[in-house]
Amino acid sequence: MTGSKFLPRGGVSLEVLRAEAQQELDTVVLERLHAGEDPWAFMEELPTVDELVVYLLRADAINANDGQHPSPTREYRVLRQIALDYPSLTRTVWAMLGRHGAVSERAQGHPS
Repeated sequence: MTGSKFLPRGGVSLEVLRAEAQQELDTVVLERLHAGEDPWAFMEELPTVDELVVYLLRADAINANDGQHPSPTREYRVLRQIALDYPSLTRTVWAMLGRHGAVSERAQGHPS
């Protein structure tokens, strides 16, 4: 890992972040089951463990920026930095960027 300012919670390992994300997802599933929801109806809408890790890292970056939500350009840079800091998350980051349109906006020559 690099000395990036986006490293979360003191620069914990990806394994720890994945364990934290798995606990979060388990809690969400349990709460929804206790609320009587059908798991067939909601399981596909939940993020994967790695997607949740990226969301947590992104939230850390937003918090480090005084809670200011990033512009599309900064969003791209934050997510790209996550991929650089955690190479195992690169595929997930790029898939998320593609789903949210950030990659296509950059390819069309929008400001970066």
